[in-house]
Amino acid sequence: MEQYHIPVMLDTSIEGLNISPGGIYVDATYGGGGHSGAILNKLGNGKLIAFDQDEDAAQNVLRDERFMFIRANFKYLKNFLRYYGIDQVDGILADLGVSSHDFDEARRGFSFRFDAPLDMRMNRESALTAATIINEYGRDELFRIFTSLGEIKNAGRLVSAIVTAREKSPLLTTGDLLNAIKTCIPKALEKKYLAQLFQSLRMETNDETGALKAFLLSVYEVLKPGGRIVVLSYHSIEDRLVKNFLRSGNFEGKVEKDFYGNTEVPFELINRKVVVPDDDEMQANPRSRSAKLRIAEKRRA
Repeated sequence: MEQYHIPVMLDTSIEGLNISPGGIYVDATYGGGGHSGAILNKLGNGKLIAFDQDEDAAQNVLRDERFMFIRANFKYLKNFLRYYGIDQVDGILADLGVSSHDFDEARRGFSFRFDAPLDMRMNRESALTAATIINEYGRDELFRIFTSLGEIKNAGRLVSAIVTAREKSPLLTTGDLLNAIKTCIPKALEKKYLAQLFQSLRMETNDETGALKAFLLSVYEVLKPGGRIVVLSYHSIEDRLVKNFLRSGNFEGKVEKDFYGNTEVPFELINRKVVVPDDDEMQANPRSRSAKLRIAEKRRA
């Protein structure tokens, strides 16, 4: 198997699962298979089910009788597990980052480093592309995307530049987009600005926040009491959703109380303080710099 992605905080993630050799585990974001391979190394006669909607990941599947690959978005976690007769699992791992392979594959359009079609679809069978968003979304919708998903400060100016440019000619490639917005990009923060812009387009194209919410709700239903959930996130929007859900069972972070004033929370936090890569890892793998790792255990009855 060709490993095309360096897993972030690999040892810490696997340790966080607290793997039982005979258990059933889920790698919700298979990617290059690094986490799956490490989980299988800890398993005895257990089972590992991996999810990924990307056809490139499907070409990179591990060959192991204990392993099953499902080419689907992790938001369908519960449905597929039930289809295969699995009601509950012992642990679930999700690495929410885009694989290094996808960033480095120019034709996918995920990176501003290459002039390529504005695609950005994780599942290339879906209809919505980044080009559709850029050329067909209204001003208000574009403003919402750039502010809520990209946290871009001059979103109004950015939207105006895009709308003006697309009225003359459709913006179909990353190069078209960069040329249209060049006057909006702060010179001192060019890479950060473009990363935020491309992040917002990718998240909208793939409905990443909607998928994450559906996934987390499924996690609580399919995880055994005492089972672990391990999540790696790479920007504040996703990390906030994960943090709130693991702390309170909802996405607002509001802890509910019962009639007697006792708190009702579905998970026990294993790491109350978020885990981040150490200096050595960040130097060896710069893409790990923004990673945040959270681990929680489903409360026993």
